[in-house]
Amino acid sequence: MGLAASRRMLARIVVVTAIGLAVSCGSDDPGPTIAVGAGDSMESNLLAQIYAGALARTGARTAVTADLGNRADYLAALDAGTVTVVGEHSGALLTFLNADAQARKPEVTTDADKSAPVRLSVTEELNRSLPEGLAVSDPADGTDMRARVLLTEAAGKDVRSIGALAPRCGELHAGVAPVPAVLQTVAPVRIAGCDFAGTTPYPDAAALRKALLDGEIQAGILTGPPELVPGATDGLTVLADKDYAVRTENVLAVYRKGLLDDRQIRKLNYVAGELTTDELAQMIRKVRDGAAAAEVARAWLDTHAL
Repeated sequence: MGLAASRRMLARIVVVTAIGLAVSCGSDDPGPTIAVGAGDSMESNLLAQIYAGALARTGARTAVTADLGNRADYLAALDAGTVTVVGEHSGALLTFLNADAQARKPEVTTDADKSAPVRLSVTEELNRSLPEGLAVSDPADGTDMRARVLLTEAAGKDVRSIGALAPRCGELHAGVAPVPAVLQTVAPVRIAGCDFAGTTPYPDAAALRKALLDGEIQAGILTGPPELVPGATDGLTVLADKDYAVRTENVLAVYRKGLLDDRQIRKLNYVAGELTTDELAQMIRKVRDGAAAAEVARAWLDTHAL
């Protein structure tokens, strides 16, 4: 668990008794319904169910408004007040709102000699780029929803990271495959310092893997975490990206200011402190296999005492 998650856990322990008393002793009227929006992806709907379930446990009345469309559509619904909360990815949302944003990492960075200016984290630059009236929860720093760059195992013996591959990118042709369950940015995946000679789209991760193993392409780009597509990287090397050539992608909630109280905002932050890539992938796979998203979300909230 990271430092931010540890602090959130401590805060939850401190306030949980007070919250319980406030819910039990307060008015029986839960107030207006909090509408939690979801786009068309499986992940978006699952996140909506998690947030709606978590907020309901503060005593609020909640409802999920599903199938709102793509990023532009559900953000428009948020802006219009049709919904109050939506799930997002930090980096993709920043790219959507500010195409010129420079932040790539989840934390503030400085050069070793501290002579260069401090570089903002993605969350900080996102906060500066949000439209008036919107705010975001803490990012779930246990989630890593970034695109992954793949090589064959033979090619990956000498190249283990995107940084090491960067000088050769211009000589390579890459394939790109979507992970349909995941929130997607409309723009192509941006890999800093790595401009491939060309790219070819593939319908799914299995087709991308086959093309790599058959030598049709020299590199692959999977638009989400491999945990969502078991077997998709068998026989392949997933390149490390500690320098964030691909901008960080942490799950977070976007919400309208003034419509959630402090307890409810804290609850969103508690969700962020518990959610991980592995758990999110497991839940999405359950929904893909036919489980109801609301039931999967409820089980996860129970497991984490949220």
